[in-house]
Amino acid sequence: DLLELLLLLLKAAAPLVTVIISSYNHAPYVEASILSVIGQTYPNVELLVIDDGSSDDSVERIRRLQATHGFDFRVQQNKGLTRTLNEAIARARGELIAPFGSDDIMLPHRLATQVEYMADKPEVGICAGNIELMRADGTPYPESKQRRDIPFRRIDFEALFADRHLFPPAPTLLIRREALEKVGGFNPEIRLEDLYIELKIMNAGYYIDILGVALARYRKHDTNTYKNLRFMTDSILRIYEDYADHPGYTEAKMRLLDSMFAKSATRDRKLARELLRQIPLRYWTRKTLRGLLRYVFSRPAS
Repeated sequence: DLLELLLLLLKAAAPLVTVIISSYNHAPYVEASILSVIGQTYPNVELLVIDDGSSDDSVERIRRLQATHGFDFRVQQNKGLTRTLNEAIARARGELIAPFGSDDIMLPHRLATQVEYMADKPEVGICAGNIELMRADGTPYPESKQRRDIPFRRIDFEALFADRHLFPPAPTLLIRREALEKVGGFNPEIRLEDLYIELKIMNAGYYIDILGVALARYRKHDTNTYKNLRFMTDSILRIYEDYADHPGYTEAKMRLLDSMFAKSATRDRKLARELLRQIPLRYWTRKTLRGLLRYVFSRPAS
């Protein structure tokens, strides 16, 4: 009884963290994602799970877990991730918000580590960390490819806008609610939610601190968003348009086009041609030339 009372007191003193899992046709993965949140060592977690119009058996799987663990679960017709996140945040009670992929897994110490770090740092609008990579079936990659052991770094708007490769891994984002409210939440018209909200929050004067420890496992499978090069290109260009008056806008745009041209040279030749036409010769780099060589000498199906 005394131990139970002590745990209740500790929970009451700990900031409430709301984890939001929006699931769409992730039946093979969603149970592991939910259980990883339930298994957190951090004591004060509100879990909101939304099925966003799945056509597989996700709803049945989630309901079985809900019957045992009692989290908040709602089923809706498909609205898309950003609209779903905004609606969930509006009813969330937590002062810290963790949008979390229904195909990823939180490591047990994740939330405890982040909450402790953010406790005395009001300037940090988002806390993130490193990730471990896993295959679609949940098995890890070889150790040399599994972890991204990047040291601690603090980034501001200028740094991220100048170098998109600095962006923090989406499965590790823990966001201050006050920062979300300050920027008006997510834009329902932009589906690439993580980069959008990171830039908005940093542009509002906050920092993103990325801890040098692994906090989540990222599942690589055929439907990962980053594999859709046209979607990624169009989404990031749309996000950048909000900062068209920034001195670094043109450089950031050209850097993105250059990078996506190099990636699409052998995977999507039509997209590669479109992108190359948008890059003036003065912005060509060694990456552009390497992409051009791959485009000329490869014979992919696309």
